[in-house]
Amino acid sequence: MLPHVTARHVLELGSGDGVMTAMLADHFEHVTVVEGSRHLLDAIPDRPNLTKVHSLFEEFQPGRPFDAIIMEHVLEHVEDPVGILRLATPWLAPEGVIVVGVPNAHSFHRLAAVKMGLLPDVHALNERDHEVGHRRVYDWDSLRADVEAAGLEIACMEGVFFKPLSNGQIDQHWSEEMIEGFFELGKDFPRNAAEITAICRRP
Repeated sequence: MLPHVTARHVLELGSGDGVMTAMLADHFEHVTVVEGSRHLLDAIPDRPNLTKVHSLFEEFQPGRPFDAIIMEHVLEHVEDPVGILRLATPWLAPEGVIVVGVPNAHSFHRLAAVKMGLLPDVHALNERDHEVGHRRVYDWDSLRADVEAAGLEIACMEGVFFKPLSNGQIDQHWSEEMIEGFFELGKDFPRNAAEITAICRRP
């Protein structure tokens, strides 16, 4: 996302394991992270330029506008993704952007799973999806539809990481050089990359 985001004050919705939170704090002047899980929030090390807020997104009351709002692996989890996008839009500074990242239904590893009979179709939720609380799997068209239904426009969309195998297989057998190479390859096959990143803004 960094080539598309010029920001001082960033809001991250959902911290997950905090890895991205730390990366954001390395790059931006100040990061506010909102997380509904106290356990996950407490696991993130304190930093001078990091504000941690324990809150549901729907109950968060920002004290300032943000230059960028990061929703990485959020929309596939929530009951009302269009509502969450609409909720966050007023929190943007006038030239701010919302960065959305979601898994891609047309990733090669999901296409292969259909050919192998492991999935009935690319949009079906597999066992791992259920474990992590996914409600849906996006493709380019369905992500664009939700963003536009929320009253936003997409400045650009990109594919992230070419993923032919499962996470477990990659963790077990791939070197860092292989992972880096397949990350670069994802840029060449954006519609079949593992994830979709969309840079969204007010019209």
